[in-house]
Amino acid sequence: QVQVVESGGGLVQAGGSLRLSCAASGSIFSISTMGWYRQAPGKQRELVVRITRGGSTNYADSVKGRFTISRDNAKNTAFLQMNSLRPEDTAVYYCNVWAWTSLSDARDYWGQGTQVTVSS
Repeated sequence: QVQVVESGGGLVQAGGSLRLSCAASGSIFSISTMGWYRQAPGKQRELVVRITRGGSTNYADSVKGRFTISRDNAKNTAFLQMNSLRPEDTAVYYCNVWAWTSLSDARDYWGQGTQVTVSS
């Protein structure tokens, strides 16, 4: 099994910054893509950004230039640096990990989510 744990959420004023962390652990053979998604009240979960093992990234237009994803392949961790936060960034942020548990078994895993609240 693979466990995914996020941390770093909280309450911040508009214009402020937060750094989220995601750590994957368990029976991991390898991790390919790691990503951050978010879900605001009454809305569907949406992609914020994802990063491949090689470092290629895909950002949502709404966060380009403000958010930066990074990862440490050796530690199975990913980070999301969020700057210039806006009230519309308020949501529960989830880490998603595509993990191989053997040479033939792979699937994605989700963390429990961390709340980010941006006050105006």
